[in-house]
Amino acid sequence: MYESLTRQQAPWEAVVALDGADPARLPAPLANDDRVRVLPLSRPVGAACARNLALNEVRTDYVNWADDDDEFSDHAMAVRLRVLEATGVGWCAGYSQDLHPDGSTTLWRCPTPPGRHEAGDVWTYWKRPEDTIPIGPTTILARTDLVRAAPMGGLVQGEDYIAALGVTSLAPGILLPLPVYRYRQHPGQMTRQDSYDALEASARRHAWNFGRSLWAALSRLEPSNASEAL
Repeated sequence: MYESLTRQQAPWEAVVALDGADPARLPAPLANDDRVRVLPLSRPVGAACARNLALNEVRTDYVNWADDDDEFSDHAMAVRLRVLEATGVGWCAGYSQDLHPDGSTTLWRCPTPPGRHEAGDVWTYWKRPEDTIPIGPTTILARTDLVRAAPMGGLVQGEDYIAALGVTSLAPGILLPLPVYRYRQHPGQMTRQDSYDALEASARRHAWNFGRSLWAALSRLEPSNASEAL
């Protein structure tokens, strides 16, 4: 992940949340880079809590969640940043790729079609909880204030499903038909562990219900009352 950040064509900062890990284990290139700030946590708290606590330390106008074992494509930050600044939407996303051990990639086109989407539209492309999620959470670059209003959900897995639905439900955004994130496939992935499938159906159902309820609640707001409510 760090190496892919150094190839970006836009300025960036990274906050690394150490979920109970010894800060001495941080690789020297990261420890010596002023663009990387470290948030050590005194005990393991899980991905959702660690990421939410790291969000307190974000100083940039836009933020993108990421896993430390994945990578961004070289143009990921610059191309989405240009769209955000030119259009004023709240978020901009792209496609993701599975990165295999031999270096080959497989493109994943999310169910949400490319183009502009109004607030709440993304959830409508997730027809059933057991279907593929409507958009890749780690492909979303969004306004920091928007992400703080829709952080990680309180789940042991699938917490980023809720974050993605929250962000895309609170503001309009644009999905670009190009890959911006590479999801590295390897045996150490949490999604490859034997225990992962035991809770995945419940996590998906919770996230799907969250998206449906948020969409319904926001849909009931009359335009004349929306400004007062917000």
